Amino acid sequence: MSKAKPNVADIFRSMEYGPAPEAQDQVRAWLNAHPIFGHFIDGQWTKPGQQTIVSRNPANGEALAAISIAGPEEIDAAVAAAAAAFPTWSARPGFERAKVLYAIARLIQKNSRFLAVLEALDNGKPIRETRDIDVPLAARHFYHHAGWAQLQDRELSAYAPVGVVGSIIPWNFPLLMLAWKIAPAIAMGNCVVLKPAEFTSLTALYFTALLAEAGVPPGVVNIVTGAGETGAALVAHKGVAKIAFTGSTEVGRLIRIETAGTGKKLTLELGGKSPFIVFEDADLDGAVEGLIDAIWFNQGQVCCAGSRLLVEEGVAGAMIEKIKRRLNNFRIGDPLDKAIDMGALVDPVQRQRIDALVQQGVAQGATMWRPDIPCPTEGCFYPPTLLTDVGPANIVATEEIFGPVLAVMPFRHLNDAIALANNSRYGLSATVWTENINRAMEAATQVKAGVVWINCTNQFDAACGFGGYRESGFGREGGFEGLGEYLKLKREWLDEGEAVLPAPAAPALPTPVEPIDRTAKNYIAGKQARADNGGSFPVAAHDGRFAGRVASGNRKDIRDAVEAAANAASWASATAHTRAQILYYLAENLSLRAEEFARRLSDLTGADGTGEVQASIERLFAYGAWADKYDGLVHAPPSRNVVMAINEPIGVVGIVCPDPAPLLSLVSLVAPAIAMGNRCVVVPSERYPLPAADFYQLLETSDVPAGVVNIVTGKRDELAEVLAKHDQVDALWYHGSAAGAARVEKLSAGNLKRTWVNAGKARDWFSPTTGEGRQF
Repeated sequence: MSKAKPNVADIFRSMEYGPAPEAQDQVRAWLNAHPIFGHFIDGQWTKPGQQTIVSRNPANGEALAAISIAGPEEIDAAVAAAAAAFPTWSARPGFERAKVLYAIARLIQKNSRFLAVLEALDNGKPIRETRDIDVPLAARHFYHHAGWAQLQDRELSAYAPVGVVGSIIPWNFPLLMLAWKIAPAIAMGNCVVLKPAEFTSLTALYFTALLAEAGVPPGVVNIVTGAGETGAALVAHKGVAKIAFTGSTEVGRLIRIETAGTGKKLTLELGGKSPFIVFEDADLDGAVEGLIDAIWFNQGQVCCAGSRLLVEEGVAGAMIEKIKRRLNNFRIGDPLDKAIDMGALVDPVQRQRIDALVQQGVAQGATMWRPDIPCPTEGCFYPPTLLTDVGPANIVATEEIFGPVLAVMPFRHLNDAIALANNSRYGLSATVWTENINRAMEAATQVKAGVVWINCTNQFDAACGFGGYRESGFGREGGFEGLGEYLKLKREWLDEGEAVLPAPAAPALPTPVEPIDRTAKNYIAGKQARADNGGSFPVAAHDGRFAGRVASGNRKDIRDAVEAAANAASWASATAHTRAQILYYLAENLSLRAEEFARRLSDLTGADGTGEVQASIERLFAYGAWADKYDGLVHAPPSRNVVMAINEPIGVVGIVCPDPAPLLSLVSLVAPAIAMGNRCVVVPSERYPLPAADFYQLLETSDVPAGVVNIVTGKRDELAEVLAKHDQVDALWYHGSAAGAARVEKLSAGNLKRTWVNAGKARDWFSPTTGEGRQF
């Protein structure tokens, strides 16, 4: 006798779900027709290589297809194709490029269900995520950047595309990361060589069919597949002008080292250990739903996953009980089932790593809880895991697990929450949950994270920049902020042989009366300080005469200066108006001593110093003007949210000045840094350090707080090396030799500080490049 079918009343009593599988016939037919893939280079498919990687369905281990491994020859061919296509593509009017990007967006929508199914099969994430999040966002990126292509000639007229872009994307969001990288690059006129992740290349390979239909010319987008060696070859290729990488911090550090000294632009979107902060006045039910999206979305395989729950003590118990109740109703299973909450991890290697970290965390004192729900034994599944009794030093609180694992830590008050949140070497994102908007904004401004969500989480849009601090990388993806990563100033460096110093424009000033002997000191924490080694070195005038002595700074002096800068963190919270007034005051005091500074410059350089002093005064005024006008942006994503893109100071900035225009270059680098609330450790011109020693007298009399600007004189490259290695230095600007620039970039990989270097080229400090339109 057959079992009777349940009626509606039975269904409502049991609340049991039946399977709701998504159709996969079309995708299976496509996979059957392409059992092995070559590479997509110059608009054509290459023959499959002898070495391949099998792409498997993580839910059951089934082989889906084989992808070829690109070697140096394929990388050479792809870069050559991109370089050949670049002149024509970059010369196309913005409107013509906009039409192509618009067509790509439309084709993604027209093939949305196919892409969603293929992504779920290849990656293991639930179909509802690929269908409702990944695919629509990918289309949105091409729509949005079609608009920027249309506006480029008017709004970004001072900039040009960088050239060939090497893009390397991870396996957690294969299609979406492809859109993040390709859309802004080709919108701005660049050409791309993209390497998808070895585990999840199939949606990128299918995407090539959309390129041809959209009218993308051959060579504009090239796709090469393979493992780490393929990515390394792309990073090292001399024909690549920029690397855009999303992936692990460890690989990002290696890329920073590899690209050091090459002149390549670099953006790194790396790992995270994001805090999810819940205050006692929060809507706890809403916070739990937000937390589900924060850590169990995509099986926790998200760089910005809210993997650290920081909850106020008074509601910690209630919050944990609500999480457990919610997880007890979780469904884990076939990614193509539209009714499941969580799919499969991408690969057994990932599952083993996650479990090892969880077991280590338990051994270090954490208490593990898992819901009593069915979890498939076949395939790469891992149950949602909750860890309580987690100390700040526990490995599950410090290391990125990249899986469905939540570590819970209670806090007592706001300052306690901020201290716990910032107790990380990462700084990608954070979430704040509270009904008090004042508390929300206060917490958001204190958490060191590139993105802070308030009463929501994982909100992404093409109009809104995304990126991190610290070891979460540098650069931004998306929005106006992200466009600058794919552009360069049309004229940033002088051509070889051009003069840097201006020709004398006025008669020589009268010779001063012989001054009283003076040895210039370092300037640290608002005080003149003798060099740690007690030494000094002589400085010659332009004709070889003895001009004076300056302190011979060393490693200890740099450490003292960095400590002073770190202790002056309150400068970042000073109002923009206050910073502007101090810069104006500096200009005023320099104006009063203009003749003295001009005489010093003339004596040292042999050129009339009047023009340089006047330009320095004007530069101080200009950055004083910008201090309270360099506002952020309010983005309007297609949702009922408001995104505030706030310009925040970087922190402690090392500045290594060039020899040409010794006063003006120092002012041009220090003024914008402090105008935005940063603190500086400055190494002045090695050849002409005396103007910097005169300049710190202005600092002393212009209300510049102690530690905001610190000056250490000495050997440029020796001191630059100390700054590059120092983990409390957040960024470094270096102007010197090509070898010195390479060394600075390589050493900066320690804490992945951002760097700006000149790679041995000269710059015109008197006539900085300007142009119409919006500026980055």
